[in-house]
Amino acid sequence: MIDTSLLPEPKFQGNFAYELSLYKQGCKSVSGTDEVGRGPLAGPVIAACVVLPTDCDHTLFIDSKALTHKKRVSLFDTLYELHAQIGIGMVSETIIDQINILQASLLAMRLAFEELAKNNPTPDFLLVDGKFEVPFEVSQLALVKGETKSASIAAASIIAKVTRDRYMLNLHEQFPVYGFNTNQGYPTKKHREALKEHGSCPHHRQSFNGVEPNVVISKKPR
Repeated sequence: MIDTSLLPEPKFQGNFAYELSLYKQGCKSVSGTDEVGRGPLAGPVIAACVVLPTDCDHTLFIDSKALTHKKRVSLFDTLYELHAQIGIGMVSETIIDQINILQASLLAMRLAFEELAKNNPTPDFLLVDGKFEVPFEVSQLALVKGETKSASIAAASIIAKVTRDRYMLNLHEQFPVYGFNTNQGYPTKKHREALKEHGSCPHHRQSFNGVEPNVVISKKPR
């Protein structure tokens, strides 16, 4: 039984302190999870779950928002080169509209965990970025601003961010008028202007403010 009250505040102990404490308490595999895409008006929410090797340089992995695109991509590649255990979960715009973005984010995290466990030993502990634990049966701890406290969560944020950016780049090829290649679906001024001019596409979240419901372009505008 893990006693989370024994977990250290890693402020002065490095960004792998939570993980090391859990391993010392008997955990065999400690994972971290984070999601990307709660704020955009379009595209899925994507989460990643990562188990880092205990002997790698954990200081490399910091909050993806603090990294340049080039550095994120480099660390994305590094994680696979290190043979980190990785799972990715995606929840579509349709499901987001049905269950709301918070529940969709938690679902994406669960799917990422389950995807990781398909090809690796199932982690016996999950560190979660944010206020809420993921609603399924696994020992876990939610950490506000977890990307700054846990290298595993930070690594997950990098995987999720690069994966979603690439997904949105593909959507840009299909629907270039929205500028998904630069805004990734976030409500920038140009994105909002494009919505007013062209209406929404099938990948817009119809339940979000700023997206006109039932005004949908299904083809690439000429």
